[in-house]
Amino acid sequence: MSTAEKPRIVVLGAGFGGLELTTLLSEAMGDAIDVTLIDKSEAFIFGFSKLDVMFGLKAPEAVRLPYKNYAKPSVRLLKRTVTAIDPEMRQVTTDDGVFDADYLIVALGAEYDFDATPGLSGTNEFYSVAGAERLRDVLPTFKKGRAMVGVCGAPYKCPPAPSECVLMLHDYLTRQGVREACEISLVLPLGSPVPPSPDTSRALLAAFAERDIKFIPSRRVVSVDNARNVAVLDDGSEMPFDLFLGVPKHRVPPVVLESGMSENGWIPVNPRTLETRYANVYAVGDGANTGTPKAGVFAEGAARAVATALVAKLRQSGSGTLYDGFGTCYIEFGGGRIGKVEVDFFSGPAPTGNYYEPSVALRADKEKFGSSRRSRWFGS
Repeated sequence: MSTAEKPRIVVLGAGFGGLELTTLLSEAMGDAIDVTLIDKSEAFIFGFSKLDVMFGLKAPEAVRLPYKNYAKPSVRLLKRTVTAIDPEMRQVTTDDGVFDADYLIVALGAEYDFDATPGLSGTNEFYSVAGAERLRDVLPTFKKGRAMVGVCGAPYKCPPAPSECVLMLHDYLTRQGVREACEISLVLPLGSPVPPSPDTSRALLAAFAERDIKFIPSRRVVSVDNARNVAVLDDGSEMPFDLFLGVPKHRVPPVVLESGMSENGWIPVNPRTLETRYANVYAVGDGANTGTPKAGVFAEGAARAVATALVAKLRQSGSGTLYDGFGTCYIEFGGGRIGKVEVDFFSGPAPTGNYYEPSVALRADKEKFGSSRRSRWFGS
């Protein structure tokens, strides 16, 4: 079969969703399909690695997995910037070429809307790699005063990450010998640290109390006054700070907004099949409004569902597996201990979560989570 006769599958974004989807399609269909995976970056980075970089636990180059090492039969991974998406025609325009698809999967993730929070661009944030790298150099200069982790909107990627940040900050300042001279606060737009799992939330709240970390729930930062070093919350109150660590408001990338695919900042999909309102166009990962958390493990689960649906269509046999809304998150509790929560969003009438107490042993689980995917996608 020539390339022209093969079904053309174009996947936008080589994060958890894009990498797993194209790997599964390659394994299932081999050279019977023509798959193009497009990403503007040079390398993949696990989201949890940003905290390791920020606190000086790992060097930036040690957490980058170059896309040049991704090699799957019948998959081309191209470094391109997507400049336009036509979901009706399933046509993608990039800074170097136009791509037409029989099946189009948008997995471009969530981007940060700094303009939505006045003053945020003039201070620190730890959700981008660049922000984490800058903070690695800023943190050693913080010797005393008020440190504040402030979330500027929900939903946001990796819901436990702000909680992890304050616990790791406590450890960091303790190692530096300055913890007693510092205050730590967390402002979160959620009612609890991990709403689907009350047990996890209780454990985090207990950890905050034990470490004298102030938790301000159901509030978000709406602006940052860098001249006065004050964060303004959505109830009009002000919180002074000496070190601000922000989590920007999230939304789909501008190219997705301009495509007409999104509503209220996200792409509406059938949460079980990931189908959009456009024929043979799917959305997986952080940009899709599935009702599940915005985290890599959930993008991976959605990718598995889409892969089974595409394979069934291409083989004209059977049907795809529905997205199960299940995922496991590891949570840094500090002191080398890691907790775990397994969350199930679709099996019952309401989301449920199983909590596993923090332990040093669970660190091996988290490391296996990373190494298994590194090996599967990059062969290393």
